[in-house]
Amino acid sequence: MAATKKTVTVTQTGSPIGRPKDQRATLKGLGLNKINRSRELEDTPAVRGMINKVAHLVRVEEAG
Repeated sequence: MAATKKTVTVTQTGSPIGRPKDQRATLKGLGLNKINRSRELEDTPAVRGMINKVAHLVRVEEAG
């Protein structure tokens, strides 16, 4: 039986203009580069750490 992987939907809500380079790079690492763009990502500690770093620029929705 294949276990269902937990996912989170991350939507960019803020602009990276005027932000440090590491925050811009984190958004790119999450697959985001424009406001209102969304990605469905696997819920792992690495992804959660990236989300926490740019929490002021993204909205997170829990998925199954």
